Amino acid sequence: MPARATAEQFQLFQRYQQARHGDGDMATMSFYDYRAMVEDTPIETFIVEFRDPDDRMVSACLADRLGDGLSAVYSFFAPALERRSLGTHAILWLIERARAQGLPYVYLGYWVPESRKMAYKSRFRPAEVLAGGQWRMLTEADIPDETGLAAPHGSLVPESTS
Repeated sequence: MPARATAEQFQLFQRYQQARHGDGDMATMSFYDYRAMVEDTPIETFIVEFRDPDDRMVSACLADRLGDGLSAVYSFFAPALERRSLGTHAILWLIERARAQGLPYVYLGYWVPESRKMAYKSRFRPAEVLAGGQWRMLTEADIPDETGLAAPHGSLVPESTS
């Protein structure tokens, strides 16, 4: 079944954007923009909703099914529940879903080593990164330390695989 945008998803998406990315372009998206992100796609896309015991949506993850894996397009969660690690839960769910479907990979998208907002991606191992057109294993030397600096050999420049 193709992904469908709902008003409930969009309300959660807006709260997330305002709390986490209020100065970004996505924070000003209309419902029609959101619907286009979810529904206007030439490939198999799905959205999974995660709900609490009272059936309130607490997070959602938009993902694509590829020939060799699942690709996390965008996930968002209730900002008040940040300490519950709902974004991590969505990634773990995707990993389990890929395994259940016999798919070897879960793609987490761009990773910019210097971006604190993307730091969570480096916690999922083993991981590969695309640098200079070649896939290679992510190493500890690639990950910036507390100062935000990567190891002396430099940082990765992410590339699009599409």
